[in-house]
Amino acid sequence: MTPHEVVAEAHQRCDQENLHAQLKGEVRALHAPVNTLNANWAYLVMASLAWTLKAWCALLVPISPRWADKHNGERRLMLRMEFRTFRQAFIEIPCQIVKGARQVRWRILAWNPWLGLFLRLDAAL
Repeated sequence: MTPHEVVAEAHQRCDQENLHAQLKGEVRALHAPVNTLNANWAYLVMASLAWTLKAWCALLVPISPRWADKHNGERRLMLRMEFRTFRQAFIEIPCQIVKGARQVRWRILAWNPWLGLFLRLDAAL
């Protein structure tokens, strides 16, 4: 193997170790909370789906040609983001829902650095 391939292989291994640590610690996907095999399987599937949601969101974010470097960097950061950070940045966004004139409007009440990426993802969906 060339030195570049060795470094790339080491980075992939580190990413897998980080993924395993996050699934074990934060999401608790590898924790068996109940006493039946089916219930443990269901818990594992739900935790895995939550984790997969983060990856799919990162892959669905549109990249405009003008800002390709910046958008690719944000995508990489989102893919490598810990689940706790993803939950705080993209799921737990405080907003006010206003219904009126046959419309529903969402008013975002707080700003975070990931809000631009969130709005691009929302426009893409």
